[in-house]
Amino acid sequence: MIRAVGPRDVPAMLEIYRPYVLETAYTFEYEVPTLAEFTARFERISAQFPWLVWEKDGEILGYAYGDRAFSRAAYQWDADLSIYLRQDCLGQGIGRQLYEKLEGLLRRQGYFVVYGIVTDYNAGSCAFHRAMGYRETARLENCGFKFGQWYGIVWFEKRLREGLPTEPPTAWSGETAP
Repeated sequence: MIRAVGPRDVPAMLEIYRPYVLETAYTFEYEVPTLAEFTARFERISAQFPWLVWEKDGEILGYAYGDRAFSRAAYQWDADLSIYLRQDCLGQGIGRQLYEKLEGLLRRQGYFVVYGIVTDYNAGSCAFHRAMGYRETARLENCGFKFGQWYGIVWFEKRLREGLPTEPPTAWSGETAP
């Protein structure tokens, strides 16, 4: 089941994120955030953007959220998406369903373009974004250094809606029905 994240979910999400930081170059963070840091991140982001979890039998198996893509005013209709699944839950369709729900909510809020920024080392996520209809728009070679080597990033883009904005995107209400 997909539902909105609440403060009680933050420790479980942090545990899902932990191995990505410690064992992979999928994120360029070097150190696992503290619970206080991760909670502050959740509170800051969820004030404007959807933050969703996939829960099954009371366990959180993954989460996804949108965030600001860039800080300048002209970019306010763009969002950067992130998704992390428990590593034993990859390839089960959870990511697809979380992204579809997240995209629907962002579209409803008034966002036009979403991005997925993926390390080129993460071939699975690159394939996932392509399968979800994202197109590669940029590639930055050797821009992130982790675990003693350089990694690049691939920028994926998907347009959620056409036309011109008539007003700024609305803040996320916490509802999960698009």
